[in-house]
Amino acid sequence: MGIIAFLILGLIAGMIAKALFSGDEPGGFLGTMVVGVVGALLGGVIASAAGIGELDSFFSIGTWLIAIGGALLFLFLFNLVVGKRGGSARAV
Repeated sequence: MGIIAFLILGLIAGMIAKALFSGDEPGGFLGTMVVGVVGALLGGVIASAAGIGELDSFFSIGTWLIAIGGALLFLFLFNLVVGKRGGSARAV
């Protein structure tokens, strides 16, 4: 899969994961793409290590499920780490 296809996969997987996840994550277009790309990489590493699949083809349903699952896992872990910080970072 090429880099452009991987970025598009990451953007769409990030949008789906943010829609499914109930947290309040900041970030616009680039933040969503980062969530999706990091999630796809995380999901791909876990799936390859477990022997259940890999990020193969853009049009493979397995690729999409791995990318979305990885993005959801990344959002969960992100909220565990950042959610423990009390309050917001805004200056008053």
